[in-house]
Amino acid sequence: MTNSRRRKGLMAASALLGGVLVLSACSGGDEASGSGGGDTSQAKVDEAAAKKTSEAQIKITPGDGSNNASINNSATVTVSKGTLTEVKMTTADGTEVSGQISADKTSWKPSAQLERATTYRLSATAEDSEGRAAHENASFTTVSKDNSFIGTFTPDDGATVGVGMPVSINFDKAITNKAAVQKGITVSTTSGQEVVCHWFNANRMDCRPEDYWKEGATVTLKLALDGVEGAEGVYGVQQKTVTFKIGRNQVTYVDAQTKQMKVTQDGQTIKTIPISAGSPDNKTYEGQMVISEKFKETRMNGATVGFTDDDGKGEYDIKDVPHAMRLTTSGTFVHGNYWGAKSIFGSVNTSHGCVGLSDTKGANDPSTPAAWFYNHSIIGDVVVVQNTGDKTVSPDNGLNGWNMDWAQWKAGSAV
Repeated sequence: MTNSRRRKGLMAASALLGGVLVLSACSGGDEASGSGGGDTSQAKVDEAAAKKTSEAQIKITPGDGSNNASINNSATVTVSKGTLTEVKMTTADGTEVSGQISADKTSWKPSAQLERATTYRLSATAEDSEGRAAHENASFTTVSKDNSFIGTFTPDDGATVGVGMPVSINFDKAITNKAAVQKGITVSTTSGQEVVCHWFNANRMDCRPEDYWKEGATVTLKLALDGVEGAEGVYGVQQKTVTFKIGRNQVTYVDAQTKQMKVTQDGQTIKTIPISAGSPDNKTYEGQMVISEKFKETRMNGATVGFTDDDGKGEYDIKDVPHAMRLTTSGTFVHGNYWGAKSIFGSVNTSHGCVGLSDTKGANDPSTPAAWFYNHSIIGDVVVVQNTGDKTVSPDNGLNGWNMDWAQWKAGSAV
């Protein structure tokens, strides 16, 4: 064979081999994709990595970066496909916040209410059924004081009060969306009495039945204000339930004309006490008044309520007034009087507007009329003052909404 023929044969063989190689490469590419080829190696790597990753899925609420978060039960950590092993919550300065992982180890929450205008950081760790760990972190800031409101309420949780005690709530921000706020507040009683709330102004709402509470009833106040917009950009933060009990039915009648005070329980007179009411120049308000505070001794300074005349006759400053019980915000009290002659009680009205009872200095003599009345009275008892010749006390001067008839009272409801 000549060299030229040999070269042609080699060239033909090369061409044939090349065709086989090309054919193998094209058809083999599809087979490689289906059977694993180079991609199969990567898939195996991915599968191995996946097997090392925990299936536990942690969720932190509020989400990372949240602002204006609620202070009530808003911080929660939950996990699915696993159990929590550790949760840590701190303030921005590193102060740790105590919390509790649930018995089934699928959730966590703080043990106490959060603070307003505070940044919190949360870190959580969980494990799946294979013991593989998962981690999650978040930071959020609670609602600021400028953007939230709270209501200070009376009476206190667990208290026993008189039949005249209203639920009175004072808000620290002016409420413009009164209907929304009122809908978030419910007051109910085991006596079955209808309870209606009345707005005195943008900051105060009182709630009461048409007639005095029934003796022995339990009253429940529920504040569901968390997230309620009380004014533009101002949200409630309270979520609370309060209960209090109504004690015995005691109503006291003060007659400034006869200068006697008649104490009744369940409509029956249990004691009559001589008194000295406001003088003709300083008459005592008339009307139904509720005892809102009690002080064994307190200071009474006439300058705080406008008694500062130049000749000094209207001025007084007594630093140890015994057995004092407040009836109005403006300064009307039923209290003991040790400085006046014993003969004035039951005979002449001499006070600057309060109702005085005979007493001794130091408030340590339980036999005095003032001590007896003090010891037999509780917050919420009603004192009805009559025949003074003065105007009826304003319903919002103290806890004295009983001086408004039922139709007027209901007209002040926002719902």
